[in-house]
Amino acid sequence: MPAGQETFVTEITPRSEDFSRWYTDVVRRAELADYSPVKGSMVIRPYGYAIWELMQAALDARLKATGHVNAYFPLFIPESLLRKEAAHVEGFAPEVAWVTHGGDEELEERLVVRPTSEAIIGTMYAKWIQSWRDLPILINQWANVVRWEKVTRLFLRTTEFLWQEGHTAHETEAEAEAEALRMLGVYKEFSERELAMPVLDGRKTESEKFAGAQVTYSIEALMGDGRALQAGTSHNLGQNFAKVFDITFQARDKSVQHVWQTSWGMTTRLIGGVIMTHGDDSGLILPPRIAPHQAVIVPIPRGNWQETVLPRAREIEQALTAAGVRVVLDDREVHSPGWKYAEWELRGVPLRIEIGPRDIARSQVMLARRDTREKAPAPIDGLAAHVGALLEEIQQALLERAVRFRDDHTARAASRDDFMQAFQGRPGFVIAAWCGGEACEAAIKAELQATIRNLPLEPAPASGPCLWCGQAGQTDAWFAKAY
Repeated sequence: MPAGQETFVTEITPRSEDFSRWYTDVVRRAELADYSPVKGSMVIRPYGYAIWELMQAALDARLKATGHVNAYFPLFIPESLLRKEAAHVEGFAPEVAWVTHGGDEELEERLVVRPTSEAIIGTMYAKWIQSWRDLPILINQWANVVRWEKVTRLFLRTTEFLWQEGHTAHETEAEAEAEALRMLGVYKEFSERELAMPVLDGRKTESEKFAGAQVTYSIEALMGDGRALQAGTSHNLGQNFAKVFDITFQARDKSVQHVWQTSWGMTTRLIGGVIMTHGDDSGLILPPRIAPHQAVIVPIPRGNWQETVLPRAREIEQALTAAGVRVVLDDREVHSPGWKYAEWELRGVPLRIEIGPRDIARSQVMLARRDTREKAPAPIDGLAAHVGALLEEIQQALLERAVRFRDDHTARAASRDDFMQAFQGRPGFVIAAWCGGEACEAAIKAELQATIRNLPLEPAPASGPCLWCGQAGQTDAWFAKAY
């Protein structure tokens, strides 16, 4: 454990001073997660897990609405299954955790702690699929996976993380391609509507695609320091795994064919994405849709407040709860209102409701927004409806602010000098013409630490020659430094 990680965080480093340190300070000070005794693994604390549960519920509802069902597959995968698909095992080999013993006995065959589940699920699909009538299979699982990462960061990259992984099987190539793109669209809509995190959807290059996939699509978000974050991926696996695991079916014309497959996933790194998209020097700013507490009521303790203010505050709590607002009443006497304001700001609660003797006399409360810090009075009568509307307004405002940031940090390079100059520091997205060659892609990554985050979903002519080698451009690409 690096020095300092075991200490309690009492202050938050300013974003402008050290963005990386700011991020870690916020995660720990807001009690989202903490380091564990297991190298590279984190403990997700209750507040952080509550955010994940809200994300999970919102995404799970979307998956079920598109016809998918949940199942669960084993954590352990026999080595022989993983090695069946050559590109797949090569891609994951450096990150695999092995189980070699059961108790005191050495296993006859080593087991892999799943880094992903294509191998074990493909084996099961080969048993379950017999006819075209069995298709499509649309299965998702919520699970944990293990990838032995060398450099880790809370939520963003850990040895063990939580995710969902969808695995589907189809009759035709066109159906599989449509499914992969449909799920990419689900991810984009989820990210923007629930997380207020705008994303760029597109296609990965050959060198960046998932090991064993025919095509990989992704959504990329831009963080507050100008670096990109891959927020979700969707893969058209073609028939690669179907041929390896012999997943065949009797087609409508009585011939025997291999299925066409997809897989797709989102992980707990989205929590890190939300922090870095919306947070400020005071801590978290949570979009209302994923905030464990959408509003906090802070009574002002003056005079006989327990007989006057507190009963009114409890009535407001009950009214908001009945209206579906996730609200908490902070009636702790050991802390001052000012301390509570700072603490709930740190935790990113979208709306603070202040109520004191003067407010009661005026039949009002004071509402303070976390995103803008604006404060305004609101009548107690009809407060639940007003709060509900204000939470929707905050949700939309956060998205619009993030879109403006992304647009302000997206540039189009007109020359190689422009391109290189743009990557001094962490500028955001840079759009540039690319020849399609892996040599140029690798050279840019080596010299500038920038990668192609996505290519356009719809093929379009390049805006000019490749800005790196000068040869004919194949397409425009979105470059960025990334997490």
